[in-house]
Amino acid sequence: MSHRILIIDDEDDIREVAAMSLETVAGWEVMVANSGAQGLTRAATYKPDAILLDVMMPGMDGPTTFRELQKNPVTAKIPVLFLTAKVQATDRRRFADLGIHAVLVKPFDPLTLSTQIANVLGWK
Repeated sequence: MSHRILIIDDEDDIREVAAMSLETVAGWEVMVANSGAQGLTRAATYKPDAILLDVMMPGMDGPTTFRELQKNPVTAKIPVLFLTAKVQATDRRRFADLGIHAVLVKPFDPLTLSTQIANVLGWK
């Protein structure tokens, strides 16, 4: 089964590697956004099965983008996984309290990224 994933990250390299990985390894359909604001628009239009969201972005950061996604009935139920290079226990608790499905660590392994996402979301 092909899944639709939206990657929201301000770093071109991360977006490109993640998109190529998910398309090539898993055969998923991928849409990208380079900011929180662009991600909100694309999520509402594209209606992905899941969103990979960078935590630290200029302008609208990941937690703010997530809260905005939750306010929109069209995007509120889409599972969100944070991508971050900084993962501390306090951050994990704070993200879990927000309702984030998981935190994936950068740098990620492009060969196992789709498996990590599928495992977290219960996709077979």
